[in-house]
Amino acid sequence: MNKGIYIATLEPHSGKSLISLGLMRTLLGKTVKVGYFRPIIKDSNNGERDNHLDTVLSYFNLELPYEDSFAYTRSEVIQKRNEGKTGEIIDNIIRKYKKLEDSYDFVLVEGSDFSGEGSVFEFDENVSIAKNLGTPVIIVASGEGKTKEALMGSLQMAYQTFINKDVKVMAMVSNKIQLENLPIATNGMRDFLPDNVEVFALPMIDTLGNPTIKEIVEVLNGKILFGEEFLDNQSGHFGVGAMQLRNYLNHLKHESLVITPGDRADIILGALQANISSNYPRISGIVLTGGLLPEDSIIKLIEGLSQVVPIISVEEGTFAVTNKIGSIKSNIYADSIQKIETSISTFERYISIDPLIERFINFEPSGITPRMFQYSLVKRAQQEKKHIVLPEGTDDRILTAASRLIAMDLVDITLLGDEETIRKKVMALSLPMDWDKISMINPTTSDYFEDYVQTFYELRKHKNVNHDIARDLMSDVSYFGTMMIHKGHADGMVSGAVHTTQHTIRPSLQFIKTKPGVSVVSSIFFMCLEDRVSVFGDCAINPNPTAEELAEICISSAESSRAFGIEPKVAMLSYSSGSSGKGEDVDRVREATEIVRRLKPDLKIEGPIQYDAAVDLSVGKSKLPDSEVAGQANVLIFPDLNTGNNTYKAVQRETGALAIGPMLQGLNKPVNDLSRGCTVDDVFNTVILTAIQAQGI
Repeated sequence: MNKGIYIATLEPHSGKSLISLGLMRTLLGKTVKVGYFRPIIKDSNNGERDNHLDTVLSYFNLELPYEDSFAYTRSEVIQKRNEGKTGEIIDNIIRKYKKLEDSYDFVLVEGSDFSGEGSVFEFDENVSIAKNLGTPVIIVASGEGKTKEALMGSLQMAYQTFINKDVKVMAMVSNKIQLENLPIATNGMRDFLPDNVEVFALPMIDTLGNPTIKEIVEVLNGKILFGEEFLDNQSGHFGVGAMQLRNYLNHLKHESLVITPGDRADIILGALQANISSNYPRISGIVLTGGLLPEDSIIKLIEGLSQVVPIISVEEGTFAVTNKIGSIKSNIYADSIQKIETSISTFERYISIDPLIERFINFEPSGITPRMFQYSLVKRAQQEKKHIVLPEGTDDRILTAASRLIAMDLVDITLLGDEETIRKKVMALSLPMDWDKISMINPTTSDYFEDYVQTFYELRKHKNVNHDIARDLMSDVSYFGTMMIHKGHADGMVSGAVHTTQHTIRPSLQFIKTKPGVSVVSSIFFMCLEDRVSVFGDCAINPNPTAEELAEICISSAESSRAFGIEPKVAMLSYSSGSSGKGEDVDRVREATEIVRRLKPDLKIEGPIQYDAAVDLSVGKSKLPDSEVAGQANVLIFPDLNTGNNTYKAVQRETGALAIGPMLQGLNKPVNDLSRGCTVDDVFNTVILTAIQAQGI
């Protein structure tokens, strides 16, 4: 079940803060605990807190630590991107978001502001973040200064980008639209959006764009002479007082900011008098330019007035000050109560949110990204720590992965091998290793050895195994490690970095055996592609499965897929799609598909089907238009080992996909095989898979 919504924009100053404030108010009225999260915030000056974060946290009294409400500043993201650590960025954002998701009923996520260096990357970053968080999106864009065609073009492009990445767009908002053009904006969005996407248009609210005197002071680095208690005044207009007073008074407008040199006592006093006169509009403040201050007698006169407005002194000249004020883009601050309440009331007036809230809460993500999948593996391993034995205890890759696993406290580990040799290897590799948290066993000198020999003899004596054979085999690390699992001294085993697949698996077939009702031990790989995770099976064990064996591999793979959070849509692969192909190989796949349909009628399955028709939506719909799997398959079953093994390696090498596995299916207790070309990451991920398998036994 979804617990978040992502607000994304295309540009700076879109007004998405209004949407955040309005949506937060609505969510707090619907559920008890609402979290707020910004993946990337602007850089701060002198350690100051992010203004918009502070505004939301303080106004709504959210019991959420400031440090938990964001992941990175913009400069931190740029630095990590330059270091080639893009994946680390996404991993940390997922981790911090999931922490909030665990603690709150719902989480409002607000995308970045498109400000400063690196803003050219921000739209794609927001798409990627929303995809990896698994949240639906509201897209917000500003219509200020745009034609209808320009606004609709940018919105349509944004919509297509999100849906092409399988990110669900729930609603689209055109903001800052002239009041009379609201229906035009709404109809324009409806022309290219499907009916299940809500559309809203919000009018331009001038008061939200007007800078406060406080903002003007900060931009101009001004000194406050009078009226500090009125710094929240908004400047709706501004004008230079350079003409004679009698003419200038005719140019005053409501909430005007008066800009004049500091020695123009006539303009200063005239503006203050107009402010308290019922015949002239109120002014918001006065800016004195050129570093000039009024004479003491004028200061004394101002001090004696019953009403004043903020009066600010700045060093720069009138021309430069006027240009700077004209370029100010106003923000909403925690103490800008009037602007906050205006934002919320505008939201409530123009956005019918109740049906949308229900859709947010009932939304279920359509898939799982590689980063989400890897995060979920780590979290599941941490929930119930298991004991994994690694027979190849002196291999560099095994030791490096073991160091990482122990440091993250994911599993308990036993390394098989000579303890002194292992310690020397770890020192040579300069690995940080907490020796108190790791076990090392030399099989032949172990206290378990004689018991394991006798147990193996009893299990296999009907196969003409005597004590000498049992003692010889139990000296082998693969047999010893497997016996640890059989005797309950370990929960799972990972091997194969040095040994062959047969060497790793043979002991488990001899005395761990297969699960009841399972006759075929098979394997799957979790293929972490750019934007999705697919399950490939069988790519490691069975050379030429029969139709019955292929069906069993399919069912086991679908069950494994579901166990790891991937709702299976199964493609039984062949060189032909549908009923067109003939021949022994395609007929075997067709027969296997029918067996699965008979045994598992609720399983979504298609076969025979070609690889492109299985994973490419346009190809799938052209070849099998009525299929609910074609173009959307996430569990791909290969007809034989030759096809499967070569395909997974080709996909891995050519696309840069991470292949996690192989994970063996069908055994009573988890034993998993590594490739002899495995990397440290392969070992790390396979140990975690094995630990999770052990949790389910």
